[in-house]
Amino acid sequence: MHLFAFGLNHQTAPLSVRERVAFPADSVAQALRDLIARPRVAEAAIVSTCNRTEIYCNTQDPGVVVDWLAGYHELPIGKVEPYLYRLPESEAVRHAFRVASGLDSMVLGEAQILGQMKDAVRVAEQAGTMGQLLNTLFQRTFSVAKEVRTRTEIGANSVSMAAASVRLAERLFPSVSHTNVLFIGAGEMIELCATYFAAQHPKSMTVANRTMERGEALAGRIGAKAVLLSELPAVLPQHDIVVTSTASTLPILGKGMVERAIKQRKHKPIFMVDLAVPRDVEPEVGEMDDVYLYTVDDLAVVVQEGRERRQLAVSEAETIIEGKVIEFMTWLNTREVVPVIRALRDKAERLRRQEVERALKLLEKGEDPCTVLESLSQGLTNKLIHPPTQALSKAAVTEREDTLALITRIYGIHD
Repeated sequence: MHLFAFGLNHQTAPLSVRERVAFPADSVAQALRDLIARPRVAEAAIVSTCNRTEIYCNTQDPGVVVDWLAGYHELPIGKVEPYLYRLPESEAVRHAFRVASGLDSMVLGEAQILGQMKDAVRVAEQAGTMGQLLNTLFQRTFSVAKEVRTRTEIGANSVSMAAASVRLAERLFPSVSHTNVLFIGAGEMIELCATYFAAQHPKSMTVANRTMERGEALAGRIGAKAVLLSELPAVLPQHDIVVTSTASTLPILGKGMVERAIKQRKHKPIFMVDLAVPRDVEPEVGEMDDVYLYTVDDLAVVVQEGRERRQLAVSEAETIIEGKVIEFMTWLNTREVVPVIRALRDKAERLRRQEVERALKLLEKGEDPCTVLESLSQGLTNKLIHPPTQALSKAAVTEREDTLALITRIYGIHD
């Protein structure tokens, strides 16, 4: 088993890079099957969110997986390599534990990443790319995250991306209750944002989604109306606040559509929050005078508020995680020696059977039982001590001391 994890996140790569290596939700399963078809890759799972793209795998050749990531997204390796972190063995375990516990998030202590990791594991299981190593890793990861959140205050006073969106809107508008809010998409992030905005009782709310059924379901829960994405050009001018987070691989709101909306609004400002990766709003929209566009990276300053109050919990969480990393690596190291132990037992069993069969033949010939037993014990002794004796005899001068110490320890030989 060779555990390896690598990826990039909001700390190592700008949004312009993260969006180019993100995996749309509906493509992850096939991407995983494509990855484990590569030589020397036994297991894999992909965690792809707005803040990170990470691959956890069981591979004897990490370079194959790194090259696959760049090739899959049709990028030269040189465009990806500078932003990647590579984490072998215990470093990968520690990283998984920290991510799930909210210690590696833009919002320190946020809980959403735990659900996203569980979704990633479910997709990998359905794709058939999980094995004993990754299954054990992620089950331990979820257990550690639960313990960290139970025993520490890491999640206290956490400012989510959704709450940060509302705070920013309140800086532009005197009151959100006097605004019309448009939500584009109907996924988990949009529902979370919609819940926060709904609590401010805006004048009206609209949900625009690719399918009317899912859009109406969310709209019904928050008291909004639902429209299709194809209706965006018509409804966009009617809204003061736009929050978007879809799985689209191409921008949904282009500069031309927004320019026409601003013109119809007689240049009344629009506040936009783009939480999608890849982005739903063309970057050029942010250059317009009457548009206030914020991406996930732009929300970083707001979500830092309250971070100081959670810093005391970080050291407690790190202590818990370090202990759990040691436990996992002990399990992993034990699993690695199992084949050798099994082979050692098999060899000893073959030697035992050979001596027993020889002894039975002697007894059948009428040999004295005591003499046969003595011969049996001597035969077993000679065969069992032959390998270490031979290793000592053949050891080079520079190796002899280490070999002698090892055999002395294994056989419990004392002066």
